[in-house]
Amino acid sequence: MTTPGVQYDAVLLAGGRASRMSGIDKTALVADGLALSDHAVAAAARARSVVLVGLREGRTAPDGVVVTREEPPFGGPVAGIAAGLEAVPAPAPWTLVLACDLVRPERAVDALLRSADDTVDADGFVAVDEDGRRQPLLALYRSSALRDAVRALGDPTDAAVRRLTAGLRLVEVPLSGGLCADVDEPADAARVTGTSGLLD
Repeated sequence: MTTPGVQYDAVLLAGGRASRMSGIDKTALVADGLALSDHAVAAAARARSVVLVGLREGRTAPDGVVVTREEPPFGGPVAGIAAGLEAVPAPAPWTLVLACDLVRPERAVDALLRSADDTVDADGFVAVDEDGRRQPLLALYRSSALRDAVRALGDPTDAAVRRLTAGLRLVEVPLSGGLCADVDEPADAARVTGTSGLLD
């Protein structure tokens, strides 16, 4: 059956360098009155545990959100996933992995959860954009499979996400380009915020 109420934890990744945007904190960009990191937290509102990985110094998370950091800092998304999983003591059956630079994460996660089917023999459900590209940082993974993959990988520092997920059996969930849109370039930030894209 379709399971919008699936039991899951959420690992939210906020630790990127944003090198194409002069190193600014992309997750602090404001869209519709909220920082992108807060949109990600809102998208994971039904999660049993929410872990925010790599939030920059001086930023705070909403109440109830566990904040942790990958080691070393800026060690890449796989290191962030590993740190997030470590911060969950009693894992739910599923783990949502979500990048904090998505523009419309609430709608994207809702669409992903509506497509998830707990009866399917798979290791997870991964969003696919209109160009057919998988979005492994917008995906719902079976927690045991994801944790096994992290352990099998060894040192996660600077590892490619595609290497982490290569052995997982993932069901592709097509989403519109708008739901997969993230902020990678200054023009993306300006489009999202309607300004220079920076917080005051």
